[in-house]
Amino acid sequence: MHKSVLLDSCLEYLNLQENSIIVDCTLGYGGHSSKILEKVKKGFLYCFDQDVEAINYSKERFSNIASNFEIIKSNFVNLKDELNRRNIYKVDGVLFDLGVSSPQLDTDYRGFSFHKDAPLDMRMDLNNELSAFHVVNEYSCEDLVRIFRDYGEEKYAVPIAKKIIDYRQNKNISTTLELVEIIKSAVPEKYKREKHPARKIFQAIRIEVNDELNVFEQSLIAALKMLKVGGRICVITFHSLEDKICKRIFKESSTVDKAISKMPIIPLQYQPKFKVIASITPDNNELIENNRSRSAKLRVIERIKEG
Repeated sequence: MHKSVLLDSCLEYLNLQENSIIVDCTLGYGGHSSKILEKVKKGFLYCFDQDVEAINYSKERFSNIASNFEIIKSNFVNLKDELNRRNIYKVDGVLFDLGVSSPQLDTDYRGFSFHKDAPLDMRMDLNNELSAFHVVNEYSCEDLVRIFRDYGEEKYAVPIAKKIIDYRQNKNISTTLELVEIIKSAVPEKYKREKHPARKIFQAIRIEVNDELNVFEQSLIAALKMLKVGGRICVITFHSLEDKICKRIFKESSTVDKAISKMPIIPLQYQPKFKVIASITPDNNELIENNRSRSAKLRVIERIKEG
């Protein structure tokens, strides 16, 4: 059963009104959005997802609540274009929940989990050509090291990449548990006892397959531009790479440019158009109820003036 992380906090910080226009960039199985839909009775909810299974599930779930919603089958990097096509140019709130949904992790054949045996896939959109199989079996050693370091922050990136290259000299690496065993064989015993050695590698491959960091950065910048005065963006991140991007963009948007920050009076046109509202993590109750919330962080920003 998928439990939405930081649900109550998101509902509070989005400052939902009956006539709000809200965008959920990461629909998943509709945990956050179903509650949002209940509150925007005279407004409208737009949701983005690429996963047909999640879309079909959420569409049925929402139809029992209200009809003032649309689920857009598209990567949320297309946020601005898709909404503009529907004559929506300003919105009251945007939600990003960047974690992989529990059903995706729990569905064997999707290949997201390092605990279940499945074909190497990891595509959010099953129509995408690039899959985990391609990354693991066709990337050079240098490229594997790069993504393991940059996207997984894995200190054993080099020996793991070399083991993968050695193994695939004889046969393709086809399944998740096959890859897990290769990873385990490349790291010290002490490291295996500390944490699951495949966690960071699987994260890195998933980010590469779905271009997650670039997509998030572009989409967050677009969302800020579309926000009405008083509107808010809530971003839930689950690892430091996403959080660093969010923190940087929020800081850049809410502070005065260094070049003019020492002026006695900052001209109106150079004053920040946004204000950071909150940065919170799950409380003890949520951590006990939902283990997958342990690495979550919610950041909230509000537009305070036009520009």
